Amino acid sequence: MSDVTLTYFHCTFLSIFSMHVESANKTYISEFFLMGLAYVPELQPLIFNLFLFMYLVTIMGNLLIILAVSIDSHLHTPMYFFLCNLSFTDICTSTTTVPKLLLNVQAHDQSITYTGCLAQVYFILTFCVLESCLLTVMAYDRYVAICQPLRYTSIMNPFLCILLVLLSLLLSNINAVLHTLLLLPLSFCTEQDIPNFFCELGQVTELACSDTFINIIIIYMATIGFSVIPLSGIIFSYVQIVSSILKIPSVGGRHKAFSTCGSHLSVVSLFYGTGLGVYMSSSISNSSSSNVIASMMYSVVPQMLNPFIYSLRSKEIKGALRHLIIRIMYFSIILCANSLRQKAL
Repeated sequence: MSDVTLTYFHCTFLSIFSMHVESANKTYISEFFLMGLAYVPELQPLIFNLFLFMYLVTIMGNLLIILAVSIDSHLHTPMYFFLCNLSFTDICTSTTTVPKLLLNVQAHDQSITYTGCLAQVYFILTFCVLESCLLTVMAYDRYVAICQPLRYTSIMNPFLCILLVLLSLLLSNINAVLHTLLLLPLSFCTEQDIPNFFCELGQVTELACSDTFINIIIIYMATIGFSVIPLSGIIFSYVQIVSSILKIPSVGGRHKAFSTCGSHLSVVSLFYGTGLGVYMSSSISNSSSSNVIASMMYSVVPQMLNPFIYSLRSKEIKGALRHLIIRIMYFSIILCANSLRQKAL
């Protein structure tokens, strides 16, 4: 674990135990209002259908990736093991935000309970940090595969792969728990409108009446620890990868090596590119519409596009999906035939 991450956890624990909020000054609230998409009531049906479509595509696409990898024994490798975990994380990220949005639009009620808001903050932080960690682990996997191919199977053994995923899950949960605990002592005034379609940590913190200096410091430290450092690790890995690929004498060999990294590099660019877009949007403009679009591009769109990126750029995934679809169609035909036979009898 890096020194920055250790310092971050140390300071957070100290701040939790040092924060004392006087009960007389604490304002208890029961709910917030997610107003990000409520300012355009005439577009509510379109918004509902759009997000429902994106959510269904996200669930189906990532489930197909998981099933295809699970069924095809040729894909039981570290790279596709991490891909399955990434797909599961994408499903969880979308499920944390989109169903609540659909329910609010359908019920014409933008409220979310205080407990539900904290739960959203926790799960969004967990799965976003987990995705960042998994992308870093996948970059390390590609680094070992290309830069140290003879030692790949011995280094990326099943024990290490499972350990890396569990460590990523542990770090993401610790980060989410600490941020959620830091929200608990905050008091909130009459302003309860969140200019987004889900409870985002920074926007919830801005609604507090009490001092949020410690919260903001911890948010910046977490950004460095779980965004800047992983991205730096990914960049370092790809610098080494490109250097090794350029040493390959044959053009075909270089193309094959690059093709194994193309999907991962596209997903990394999409994930961190949309994250940077959210940061720039919040820095340049405070308008609700720009915040919503930026948040959607970060928390919904990448999760929907990731399965397409891997299925379109990977021949192995294409073949596995083809076999899976044929198998599903075959069993469907058998079930229909049996059903018709039973009705005939």
